[in-house]
Amino acid sequence: MALEMRDSCERCGTATPPTGTAFICSFECTWCSDCVDTFPGRACPNCGGDLQRRPSRRPAA
Repeated sequence: MALEMRDSCERCGTATPPTGTAFICSFECTWCSDCVDTFPGRACPNCGGDLQRRPSRRPAA
């Protein structure tokens, strides 16, 4: 199963392109690094889950 790779931060709307830096939880809530830095314990504000850096996707050849 592939990641959904959402294209913007759920809090501020900043673009999170597939090749850029973004953070996700196990439900794929997507956040930019600036917003993640403000979350207590760097936990997802939606589910409380652990946030991890989303793997980047190579651009199509």
